[in-house]
Amino acid sequence: MLYDKARIFVQAGGGGDGCLSFRREAHVPRGGPDGGDGGHGGDVVLVCDDSLRDLQSFKRRAHYKAKRAAHGQGALRHGADSPPLEISIPPGTQITGDDGVLHDLVAAGQRVVVARGGAGGRGNKRFASSTRQAPRLAERGLAGEEGWLDLRLKLLADVGLVGLPNAGKSSLLARLTRAAPKVAGYPFTTLEPVLGTLESEERQLVVADIPGLIEGASEGAGLGHDFLAHVERTRLLVHVLDLAPLDGSDPEGNHATVEAELAAHDARLAALPRMLALSKADLVPEAEAAQAAARWSERLGENVGVLVTSSATGLGLDALGVELLRRVPLQAPVAQVPALEEPLEQHRTFRPAAGRGFRVKRTGEGAFLVEGEGVERLLARHDLDNDEALAHVEGRLHRMGVIRALEDEGFEPGDDVEIAGVVFELDPG
Repeated sequence: MLYDKARIFVQAGGGGDGCLSFRREAHVPRGGPDGGDGGHGGDVVLVCDDSLRDLQSFKRRAHYKAKRAAHGQGALRHGADSPPLEISIPPGTQITGDDGVLHDLVAAGQRVVVARGGAGGRGNKRFASSTRQAPRLAERGLAGEEGWLDLRLKLLADVGLVGLPNAGKSSLLARLTRAAPKVAGYPFTTLEPVLGTLESEERQLVVADIPGLIEGASEGAGLGHDFLAHVERTRLLVHVLDLAPLDGSDPEGNHATVEAELAAHDARLAALPRMLALSKADLVPEAEAAQAAARWSERLGENVGVLVTSSATGLGLDALGVELLRRVPLQAPVAQVPALEEPLEQHRTFRPAAGRGFRVKRTGEGAFLVEGEGVERLLARHDLDNDEALAHVEGRLHRMGVIRALEDEGFEPGDDVEIAGVVFELDPG
């Protein structure tokens, strides 16, 4: 069974805590602070691995957690950074996070960081200054990012075989390649895409048998969305059309049904190069098959190759293989990047900084709530039971403008302030 969907939870490692330490050496009366910094937590990284073919491993394990970094120690020993947690995924996987950001990994070796590790806390040595020579505070490490990820595999195939159920796609794939799909005389024998390799002396093509589409597939009928997703990456579509449908339906109507569902799912599919394989020619007279091929060639135009095939007798299969190798280019077209008028003098990488905005709200008599990523990170780093740490936090709140914003809302010294779920009495001096 092909597993092409998975949902996993990732959690990056937390940063290590900074150390509160002082030198203690014989005959050194003024050793001073020597607490080291905590290390950086491990990132969670998804890596494209060409040895994988589906998402089956994620059905057995859904939670992935990177290790926390080491804490700082005395004698200015900094904590070790935690190594990244690398998760292998097959080529063609799309990753979507809770924030809606989409990553698409198609080439072996591609990497994307989906959860960044927490920053390490600073040791008390970092807080030493000419006016504060013996700081008794150190920062805590921050927690790593976490969240759910939706993984969706879209097969990387050169050619896709599409058509109604029981049109003969599986039999055609079995004769063209060494694939062994299930073949039977009833519809929906193929319940998942099957890949096969068409080989020549110079190159190979990956051919995908896309399970039978039905009317309404683009709107989710049957397993339409699951099937159509695997057609999106193909470079050539072969529409397999039954010359003698078992239900007596009209081949022209069947052709129109499948083409309409492809176009409704993605307009790009309607523009992909096409071939038409008229299958099961052994069930109709030879003259009737030739007339049908002529009608379809006239109807579809010269850009769409029309071949009469029979998986039972092998009719037209060699010619179909030659046409597939001829029509699929050696390399996928690469979008042209416009040249810059002037070369860049230097390259810089910019990452979004933590939000510095905040919001102050009165929640009751003598009670206030402060919200904002920056102030919440500040509270998470410090132990408010430590008087020196509390004084440091109050000073930072002053410089950030939080105290002034509180006073504008009617704050008075000694009122309760809640930040990040922590309520404390604020009495700025």
